[in-house]
Amino acid sequence: MSTRSLLCLFTLLLSFAAVSATETPAGGTRPLNLELEGRWIGSGVAYGPYRRGQEPDGQQLPTDAQLLEDLKLISPYWQLIRVYDSSSVSERILRLIRAHRLPIRVILGAWIKQENAPADRATNETEVANAIRLANEYAGIVLAVNVGNETLVEWSGHRNTPGILLGHLRHVRTGIKQPVTTADDYGFWEKEESKAVAAEVDFIMLHIYALWHGRQVAEALQWTNGIYDSVQRLHAGKTIVLSETGWATQHDASRKESWQEGGLMKGEVTVAAQEAYLRQHYRWVAERKVPTLLFEAFDEPWKGGGAKVSELAAEKHWGVFDENRKPKASFEAIIREFYPTAK
Repeated sequence: MSTRSLLCLFTLLLSFAAVSATETPAGGTRPLNLELEGRWIGSGVAYGPYRRGQEPDGQQLPTDAQLLEDLKLISPYWQLIRVYDSSSVSERILRLIRAHRLPIRVILGAWIKQENAPADRATNETEVANAIRLANEYAGIVLAVNVGNETLVEWSGHRNTPGILLGHLRHVRTGIKQPVTTADDYGFWEKEESKAVAAEVDFIMLHIYALWHGRQVAEALQWTNGIYDSVQRLHAGKTIVLSETGWATQHDASRKESWQEGGLMKGEVTVAAQEAYLRQHYRWVAERKVPTLLFEAFDEPWKGGGAKVSELAAEKHWGVFDENRKPKASFEAIIREFYPTAK
């Protein structure tokens, strides 16, 4: 092994040594309350509010009217949403939910970027401080705070060491009363070393995408169920939220790099395939009562590289509503079967 490889291994071991090995977080596990007015709200959705021409940190952001339109479209179907950061947009989402007394509860995000320089650290610390402030100010709406999204899985573009992530997790947990977690791909949570991180969160947020892993739609939920059960066995006793899962409706098959959709996606990528997936999804959630956040509510054109990348790119097309806020035919079928009284 080269000197460089040994140094990398030593650094990784030091990072894990900084992570507590206790079985439960300091002060005991905080329960995730998924009841609202006597109803289970564990079947939720991921919500990204950015429309064409808008993006996080961009010059154009969603208006209050646009956010309220989204929330009113969401609330008949999902009373639990996940947002990914603690930005001014997320703050306005919380304010609108409260002001209009919408029956929606939120898993708030704290977006953690890769810390390559002191400025990155400062940005993350500001984000964490905002998450703490918002969780306290909107304590009746924020059910939990998720610190970091896919920051530990090996392929992440904003990967950090466990020690860095755990520092931010502990900071948030000392500042709020709600449960705290981190979200990552099953490629991290299925590994033995993830136990040290799991020990310091109140519940686990788990991403599983059958489509990205070359599965056909007919086998998607059977495969997902197997992965979920495997992670549950590894982390026995932990509540596990399936925090991202879904099926895209378009993709660019010409993107053939090993890490791109043309190389990884083998199943049909159409509205009809999304409908087939959603039927499996809703039945599975109802039968197993697994807390689940469908990815996602609306198509988001800014994703996957924005205007620089093909309009067909899959990252832009995971929504069950299109970018114009019209339900796709796939979701219209789900509304008829699973939400017959929704208005």
